[in-house]
Amino acid sequence: MSSKRDYYEVLGVSKNATATEIKKAYRKLAIKYHPDKNPDNAEAEAKFKQAAEAYEILSNPQKKAKYDQFGHSAFDGSGGFGGGGMDMDDIFSQFGDIFGGGGFGGFGGFGGGQQRRHAKGSNLRIRVKLKLKDVAKGVEKKVKVSRKKQANDTTYTTCSTCNGSGQVTKITNTILGRMQTATTCGTCSGSGKQLDKRGKGTDAHGLKIEEETVSIKIPAGVEDGMQMKVPGKGNEAPGGVAGDLIVLIEVEENNSLQRDGENLHYDLYVSFADAALGGSKEIETVDGKVRIKIEPGVQSGKILRLRGKGLPKLNAYNSGDLLVHINVWTPKALSKEQKNFFEKMKDDSNFIPDPQKSDKSFFEKVKDMFS
Repeated sequence: MSSKRDYYEVLGVSKNATATEIKKAYRKLAIKYHPDKNPDNAEAEAKFKQAAEAYEILSNPQKKAKYDQFGHSAFDGSGGFGGGGMDMDDIFSQFGDIFGGGGFGGFGGFGGGQQRRHAKGSNLRIRVKLKLKDVAKGVEKKVKVSRKKQANDTTYTTCSTCNGSGQVTKITNTILGRMQTATTCGTCSGSGKQLDKRGKGTDAHGLKIEEETVSIKIPAGVEDGMQMKVPGKGNEAPGGVAGDLIVLIEVEENNSLQRDGENLHYDLYVSFADAALGGSKEIETVDGKVRIKIEPGVQSGKILRLRGKGLPKLNAYNSGDLLVHINVWTPKALSKEQKNFFEKMKDDSNFIPDPQKSDKSFFEKVKDMFS
């Protein structure tokens, strides 16, 4: 019997979980245990690989069916990750889109496409605020970033301790025999380079801080809390490659439109007279204001769906809907004349509530809204 954990247990989903639920569960674990978020953490790396192995099977309908019938034995030696045989680059190349990948370097994750290399500079992190209209259309933001860069008059030589490998090997005699371990070189911090000539105004590593304007192309459909990577715009490393710029997306609240995934919600308040007589009302959308028709006799709680007037899906062509919620406004104070009118209407059959089968209940409306 295999000693592996059940794949459903690894992702924390039931056997009846949908493809969307499986993908969502994996994405959550992948972000939690991502190597860039947990540097030099072997336990987190193992859990990251384990989650990827589970997702690789359960996200494929054919492999999932085999696993449901035969368990881990269906993939002994083939079909899956082979007990963790694939490395990080394999995982990122196969599942990079789980973070909303696209063509700009890995969206929603912390590192996106490859493992951190020992000779890579540190990442920088910034926050970018967006309005709802930026989310609807996509936007290009230019931000100023202060990053460490190698000075033109700084030179390096090969590290004499590790001979440029960035690692030192240590051999230890144990009861099991001689064991060899490799650790990051303490002299060059893994860069494989030693400072030869220190440039003017630089730090102990020959780097100096310079301000640079970085252009960030943000696609339509992003969500609050997502992260994207701009490769090579972090701090540089002595003789190595530059780190990345990690951008945290913050979407500002809109006073009129409430977001629910790709759908938008708008509360429209109408008077008794408007509800009874009908007419038209101007409402706000992400594309500007539009006028919609109000049918005579509209009931409070009615939901009008404007298809395609919501937000686009990330890396997709279709958009959500704008759901307009009708709320009939009840006046809080009436004049004597108004009171007399409503007193007369109390027993009028046209004013007595008489819901028809076509008038859906609140729960039916909610169900339709999410269907």
